[in-house]
Amino acid sequence: MSDRLVWLPFDPAELGDPPEGLRYEVVDPTEHVPDTVGAVRFYVPPYQVGSRVAEVLPRMTALEVVQTLTAGVDNLRGQVPDGVTLCNGRGIHDTSTAELALALILSSLRGVPDHVRAQDRHEWAPGWRPALADKRVLVVGYGAIGQAIEARLLPFEAEVTRVARTRRDGVHGIDELPALLPDADVVVLVVPLTDQTRGLVDARFLAAMKDGALLVNVARGAVVDTPALIDALGSGRVRAALDVTDPEPLPEDHALWDAPGLLISPHVGGASSAMWPRAHRLVRDQLHRYAAGERLWNIMSDAY
Repeated sequence: MSDRLVWLPFDPAELGDPPEGLRYEVVDPTEHVPDTVGAVRFYVPPYQVGSRVAEVLPRMTALEVVQTLTAGVDNLRGQVPDGVTLCNGRGIHDTSTAELALALILSSLRGVPDHVRAQDRHEWAPGWRPALADKRVLVVGYGAIGQAIEARLLPFEAEVTRVARTRRDGVHGIDELPALLPDADVVVLVVPLTDQTRGLVDARFLAAMKDGALLVNVARGAVVDTPALIDALGSGRVRAALDVTDPEPLPEDHALWDAPGLLISPHVGGASSAMWPRAHRLVRDQLHRYAAGERLWNIMSDAY
C-alpha cells in the first residue's frame, strides 16, 4: 500500500476513478484531526470554512500539496509552509458564480427586490425599469470567472469591457479604470483579494462611476471600502449588489443592511448544484497528475 496519504472532504468514490497507489481518508480537520495528520501528502480542505482550514497545516509535516475548492486563496496565503504547492479551485465556480453575477445584475436593474417586497404587501406596483440590453458592463478581473460572466452577458445585448491586472490584447489594464469608469453602466468585480486589490473600490473609484451605475461584487468583500460604499449609496449616486461583504458574515446591526439601492446575497456565488461535479473533476484530475508525477493545474505557489 502506498504511503502517500490524501485527505479529502468527501468520499473518494465521488471522484469516479480516483488513482490507485494513493491512500485516502475522508477528514474535516475543523471537527476532528486524526493521528494520521503527520502523514498527509495531499490535502483538500473542506469548502467554506474560512481561515480555520489553515490551523492544521503546521501539523502536516509530510505535506506536499494543498488543493483548495475555492478560487480565492487569501485565507491561506502566507500560511502554507515552505516547500508545499498551493493550488486553487480555478474552474470549479466559473459557472455558478457567473450565473449569480448575472442574476444580481438583472434583479437589481429590473427591480426584483422591490417586486418581492410589494408582493409581501399584496401590492400591485408596476413601474419603468432599466434593461440590461444596451448597457456598458465593465468586468474587472478578466480571468476564468470573468470570461464566464462575459459569455452570459453578451446574449443580453450588453457591451462588455474587460479589465485585468495587466493590459493585453482586448483587455484593459487595471490602471485604466479612472478613464473607463465614467462610461460604465455596470461594474462587476471578480478580482482576487491581494494587497493590490484590497480597498480598490474606494471613495475615488465610486466618485468616478457614472450617476446611477450599478456596482456588483462577486469577488471578496474587502475589495470594496465599505464606509465609502455606504456613503455613495446614501447619496443615491450609485446602486450595488453584493454577494460578499466586509465584514463577513454581516452583523445584523450593520449599516449595509439598510443602505438604499443595495441587494445583498450571503456569499453564495459558488454554492449551487453546479459546484460539486466540477470540484470532483478537478480533484480527480489533480490526483491523477500527482500520482503520475506530472505538473499540477492551478498552481498559486510552486514548490512541487
